[in-house]
Amino acid sequence: MPRSQRNDNFIDKSFTVMADIILKILPATKKEKEAFAYYRDGMSAQSDGEYAEALENYEEALKLEEDPTDRSFVLYNIGLIHTSNGETDRALGYYFQALELNPRMCQALNNVAVILHSRGEQAAEEDRAEEAEALFDQAAEYWKQAISIAPNNYIEAQNWMKNTGRMGADVFF
Repeated sequence: MPRSQRNDNFIDKSFTVMADIILKILPATKKEKEAFAYYRDGMSAQSDGEYAEALENYEEALKLEEDPTDRSFVLYNIGLIHTSNGETDRALGYYFQALELNPRMCQALNNVAVILHSRGEQAAEEDRAEEAEALFDQAAEYWKQAISIAPNNYIEAQNWMKNTGRMGADVFF
């Protein structure tokens, strides 16, 4: 039975009903509707912490989905799962694929920056100062891109960049 038919809480049921109505109203091919159903079931499984099930649904959605923007969100969510599992190399691969399809996806830009910043902190703790600085600089570049798209977001990153001299001019405000 599809996950969308098993949801037992009010919010999940409401989302499923609304999604089904939208699918019926919008002109979409059977393939597009099926891709969305897999994506929706993947999101539901992901929110329940059922990552293996979510990945299966996302993989099926990717087989069917042709729209680049929609594909980017599927890839982004796969990246989130790998990040949650501590598989940051795999996560970066999916974030980069999402960004190839949707370069203005500020969430993916932010997540790349977070991973690079974390790696920079680890390098700094291990007395690899030059590597740490390079990773911090890379993180700052991704955050600058994300902030240019969503200037009111990522305040903590903005403060870090200001405090470390990586922000440059305050062009985002």
